[in-house]
Amino acid sequence: MDSVTIEELKGLVKELIISQKETDLRFKETDSKFKETDSKFKETDLKFKETDSKFKETDLKFQQTDKRIKEAFDLFEGQWGKLMESLIEGDLLKLLKDKNIAVHRVSSRIHGIYDNQEYEYDLIAHNGNEIVIVEVKTTLRVKYVNKFIEDLKKAKDRMKEYENFNVYGGIAFLRSEEESAKYAESMGLFVIRATGNSAHIINAPSFEPHIF
Repeated sequence: MDSVTIEELKGLVKELIISQKETDLRFKETDSKFKETDSKFKETDLKFKETDSKFKETDLKFQQTDKRIKEAFDLFEGQWGKLMESLIEGDLLKLLKDKNIAVHRVSSRIHGIYDNQEYEYDLIAHNGNEIVIVEVKTTLRVKYVNKFIEDLKKAKDRMKEYENFNVYGGIAFLRSEEESAKYAESMGLFVIRATGNSAHIINAPSFEPHIF
């Protein structure tokens, strides 16, 4: 191994010191860049949080708007339902007499409490020994038919004055979904459709109403 002079050793130490300083400077530059990057990440995270907050505010506004639309629709459907009840009530006696149900009087909005539960029937056409209970719906669906049939089965218990009567059911509507009108007929109900300023029973000529 060649001998190293003091001058050469000093030179090596000097180069090492310079190299160390350059490395230290690069580390400082890298650390500064990391800090800048971290700052940018924090800014981005803050923007995401602000965006998320705006989305939540927008979602809340949509929920409030949806609630108002639903309230307006419920109000409209309720008012429209009352108009339909008046229309059906005016034609009901004639419609049923044409089907050989000789009723002569119609009562509307019959309600009460039975077995600690409130009930209401939209229309009841009656004579001395028969009644036809009619449910009025703006839009008819299968679930409404099923609910009405359950109400019909309880009618004699709820209204003792009719316990010895034959009870028939009818369901009136403006529009139907899920072929609910056909389903109602198959369950033995008179099916009454409101059209314009009148109403019509649309059951097949061979239809026989069910006695509940």
